[in-house]
Amino acid sequence: MIKISPSILNVKENDLENKVKSLDNAGADYIHIDVMDGKYVENTSFGVDTIKKVRKVTSKILDVHLMVRPVQQYIDDYIKAGSDIISFHPEADKNTVDIIKHLNKSKVSSGIAIHPEINIEKFEDLLPLVKQVIVMTVIPGFGGQKFMKEQVSKINQLHQIRKNKSYNYKIEVDGGINNTNKDYCIDNGVDILAVGSYLLSKDKTEYKNTINSLR
Repeated sequence: MIKISPSILNVKENDLENKVKSLDNAGADYIHIDVMDGKYVENTSFGVDTIKKVRKVTSKILDVHLMVRPVQQYIDDYIKAGSDIISFHPEADKNTVDIIKHLNKSKVSSGIAIHPEINIEKFEDLLPLVKQVIVMTVIPGFGGQKFMKEQVSKINQLHQIRKNKSYNYKIEVDGGINNTNKDYCIDNGVDILAVGSYLLSKDKTEYKNTINSLR
């Protein structure tokens, strides 16, 4: 069963709790939280306090995507805030393996995110260590971008590597996902769809049907 991880990047702070509760009640599997510090990407977004706030209103998996640089010095803050999965961009910190090992020793699942301009081969040595790999199908930094179909080949590549080497990471796709392009991703082996504008732009009464249609 495909898991749905609604991305709350474009939700207003004062509406955050209500949106998360609605997504939870509609059957979302995860809540995808993008963290930007203005260093790895130009924009800034949610931080530790947002994760704490979301944690209080849902028991769903908090799927935290760190777009920060550096990573290591902040990782404990995000663990303590209530994250269930923490994925980060390996090129954003020189201590990548140490960060993954630290996450694996905690109760939080480790993940990496692959920028569209980076090939899987660059970080293939990390794949046996992590529990999740996010394939970015937009340029990280802001919501509402167009889906980059050429990135789907990375999903297939990760699927084949996992099969051939018996690795156990989940494959997530993040960026411009809708009811049309999700099929490309599913057909190529994705496990989790991070869905932002396509879902959150709808009335909350439509969340359940939309989530089910994406599966």
